[in-house]
Amino acid sequence: MTLDPTDRRILHTLQRRGRISNAELADAINLSASACHRRVQRLEEEGYIKDYVALLDARKMGVPTTVFVEITLQTQADEVLEAFETAVGRVPDVLECHLMAGKADYILKVVAENTEDFARIHRQYLTRLPGVAQMQSSFALRTVFKTTALPV
Repeated sequence: MTLDPTDRRILHTLQRRGRISNAELADAINLSASACHRRVQRLEEEGYIKDYVALLDARKMGVPTTVFVEITLQTQADEVLEAFETAVGRVPDVLECHLMAGKADYILKVVAENTEDFARIHRQYLTRLPGVAQMQSSFALRTVFKTTALPV
């Protein structure tokens, strides 16, 4: 399926206002409510819309500290990669894990209460991940820009 301009307007609006009602969405993109509903269902069925979520405020949730952790593994053998990925997926404070090309094998995005809490996460979880040869952590001082919206 290819996206037409109306599909793109729907996706653009839903990325920014996920709780918008179908009637409001239809008005915003100048479409009837039934046609809008059918298009949204199709976009969901085709996998363009993966899910609907609530984005929480990290400060209010008590985890305002963001740390990016670069991880280099001892080897990139398939079984080591699989073991690492399975284990890191169980760490509750890791929001993202990306397999990288370049100096690090993985980059993790970790949230913590503060530096002491990150030290606990590091000690309790990160140092126990399988196959890790080296880790380097960088603390975000301030978030300049952040979005979950993809360009459509």
